[in-house]
Amino acid sequence: MDIQNIIIIAAAFAFGGILKGATGAGAPLLAVPTLAIIYDVPFAVAMIVLPNIVPNIWQTWQYRRSSLPRKFVFSFASGGALGAGLGTIGLSVLDKSLLSTGLGIFIIIYVLFRVTNPSWVLDFKLAQRFALIVGTLAGCLQGVSGISGPVSLTFFNSINLKRSDFIFIISIFFIAMGLTQLPVQIYLGIMTMERFGYSFLSLIPLVLFMPLGSFLTSHLSAKTFNKIILVLLLVLGLKLIIENMSI
Repeated sequence: MDIQNIIIIAAAFAFGGILKGATGAGAPLLAVPTLAIIYDVPFAVAMIVLPNIVPNIWQTWQYRRSSLPRKFVFSFASGGALGAGLGTIGLSVLDKSLLSTGLGIFIIIYVLFRVTNPSWVLDFKLAQRFALIVGTLAGCLQGVSGISGPVSLTFFNSINLKRSDFIFIISIFFIAMGLTQLPVQIYLGIMTMERFGYSFLSLIPLVLFMPLGSFLTSHLSAKTFNKIILVLLLVLGLKLIIENMSI
């Protein structure tokens, strides 16, 4: 890995840390597309595993007094773990170009949904019934592409969770997926010693910049911050699609 790529990857995780510190989630949304553009989707998905586990252990403890029903949390996290395992198997057999194009499409769908449905609300009782199914779908997407946001974040946004409840459940969800992905990736040869080392090192910029995200939330409106992120995601998604169309 040359110095230019190291700087770009460190910057991606730093911005991901800012996003995570500000919202409680979202680090993969910036890091994975960037890594996929430089290398490929399997590399990107392997790199994001430890950043999806370690910081979320702390955030789970920090927001442990969440008022969410434990059955709802368990169902969604269990679905995520199951889906992540299935998605990781898909990651090992699917074409890399197809994965990159699919990732780009998912990102654009997510951006369009956020833009066109800013105030859509799902009844919580109905959400509880579908928690396991939605968690599994989000986990599959995480396992195969490294990003569950198009499903998980949209689902949580739709039921208007308060920030503390959102951070609690999304943290447990990411831990459950990461603890499933890691051994399956190792078994399938996706996670190598080199990639594990890079994944570990990526924690440094991520964790260092999380406090900056928390600081920015008090000086920058959530609406403005989200708009900036959506623009960045749109550009990354289009780049993934265009580059793979030209191959």
